[in-house]
Amino acid sequence: MRRALAELTGTAFLVATVIGSGIAASRPSTDPGLRLLENSIATGAVLVALILTLQPVSASFNPVVTVVEAALGLLSWSAAALLALAQVAGAILGAVVANLMFDLDAVSWSGHDRSAGHLWLAEVVATLGLVLVVFGGLRTRRTETIAYGVGGYIAAAYWFTSSTSFANPAVTAGRMFSDTFAGISPSSVPMFVLVQVLGGLLGLVLVRLLFPTLEGEPA
Repeated sequence: MRRALAELTGTAFLVATVIGSGIAASRPSTDPGLRLLENSIATGAVLVALILTLQPVSASFNPVVTVVEAALGLLSWSAAALLALAQVAGAILGAVVANLMFDLDAVSWSGHDRSAGHLWLAEVVATLGLVLVVFGGLRTRRTETIAYGVGGYIAAAYWFTSSTSFANPAVTAGRMFSDTFAGISPSSVPMFVLVQVLGGLLGLVLVRLLFPTLEGEPA
């Protein structure tokens, strides 16, 4: 239950940051590039802070990462299911809180359509890269670097992917609750989640090929 609470809390803060910084960036500026820069800096920074803080308990904040953990034998499938539910609940809570902090309705369904093949490809790439960064650190026993790797990767992936790198089914679900700069329409969510899962599976295969054993263990 401590792990579930950590996942709920961390994912809530993550989504509150993604949406809140998007709202804050949109109000003084009409320049899309400046908005994206501000949004990406805030998201990358909060990921570093949250992972450093919650990693001793649990700091995946992402059902795809949690499923890959289970596939690699790092936790049970029942625990993975519980943590994924906590992550989704935290994402929705974070979206609601972000809306309220900026004096918006608690829930406003997003009308930001993100249904296109190039966006789906971008989500496959974004999620694959995230899994590689996370588990490259874990498999080589460099857990102290993961926070910086993930924060840096996501900040960069905001820019090099056309989808702005959601790379997270829970965050994707949370972002449909806010009709703001960072939102996604409910109709776009299922395909985003599907290609994120595909990216996670490809990432798992790549991790197994590149890091077949934990560092220091016999091959």
